[in-house]
This record gives sequence, C-alpha cells and structure tokens, in this order.
Amino acid sequence: MKIFLDTANIEHIRHGVRLGVVTGVTTNPSIVSREGKVDYRRLVQEICSIVPGPVSTEVLSQNAQGMVAEAREIAKWAQNIVVKIPASLEGVEATSVLASENIKVNFTLCFTLNQALLGTAAGATFVSPFVGRLDDIGEDGMKVVDDIAEYLDYYQLPTQVIAASIRHPQHCLVAAKVGAHIATVPYDVLLQMVRHPLTTIGIERFKEDWKKVMGREKLL
Repeated sequence: MKIFLDTANIEHIRHGVRLGVVTGVTTNPSIVSREGKVDYRRLVQEICSIVPGPVSTEVLSQNAQGMVAEAREIAKWAQNIVVKIPASLEGVEATSVLASENIKVNFTLCFTLNQALLGTAAGATFVSPFVGRLDDIGEDGMKVVDDIAEYLDYYQLPTQVIAASIRHPQHCLVAAKVGAHIATVPYDVLLQMVRHPLTTIGIERFKEDWKKVMGREKLL
C-alpha cells in the first residue's frame, strides 16, 4: 500500500518525500484554505514539483459542465495532476467526459460501494472513500474500503482505491489489511505511524550502554 499525504503544507510535503515514503499528495479546498490566502495554481504546481507521484486537487463547480471546464484547465498545470471530482450525478458525468480525454480523475467523497462502482464505470483513475467521516456518523468506514477493494480486485479493474479521511494509524493498518492501494494521511498521522514507546526506550538504552563501556556517544 502506498502512502500519500493529505495536505497542502509545503514543508510537511518536503519532509514526507525526504523520508522516502510519501509518493503522492491529495488536497481539497478546505485543506488549501488552511495555508492562508495563496496563489492556488502556484501552490499546486510547487507541490507537483516536489512529489514524484500523483497530486490530486479539486474542482469547485457543482455542475458537470463547470467541473469539466475547471478540470481541463487544472490538468494543464503539471504532468502529475489528478483532478478530484465529487461523487455526485454531475460528478459521474464529468468523470466520464474527462476520462475520455485521458484526464486522470480522483472520484472523491465516496461513502458507498455504489458510488465507487459508478465512478469506476465512468473511468475514474482513483476512488476515495472517506473513512473518518463515516466513522463519525456511526458507520464502519473501513468496511466500505474493504468492499470497494474487493470489488476492484474481483473484476480486475484498473481503478485504485484511496483510503481517505484517515484519522489515526489504526486506520492505515486496516486499510493495508483490506487491500487499499493507497492511504492518504495527515502529516501528524504519518509521524505517529513510526512512533512507539518501546522503540524510543530501546534507542536510549543502546546509547547509554555504548556510552558506559566506550566512554563516548558516537560510534566512530
């Protein structure tokens, strides 16, 4: 399972890529707005220049014609752009048009297998079920990811499932177990994934034992 960052923060993205584990980025209008008043196009293009893989950014229009027009323009910004289209009827129509023009679509805000099925049929490159938001209303978000991943695998379809709206490392663990192709995570979750108190204790113990015997902290 690949790891994407769900952010528009340049420093966080640079760090994730530098770690060698982040291969893509997802954004949306809410995420971009957290960075203050920015030049949207320049910000997305800078992200695309840092990240080796897909960068998803979202349209604002709510009708198919407007979505297509925005997506065509956004797709020109960089070679690794993916346009996020919402899982609505208008979004299905827009996805179909864009896919026919070889514009990659991330069919986003999915909450059911039916929505993902339609997005896939329309030609979406990715479908993004929002796990945390389903959990928030008492539903099992990871069950939806599981259902979509099983459907895509059973029919050997090229569309990939991105487990989105990730809230904690356990979500990533389950996403990997059920066969999600990608988990897109907030920066703080990425950091939490590598932390464990026993690892921290072990590192300190190794250092102290070495220092006691060798009289120095450095290896060489």
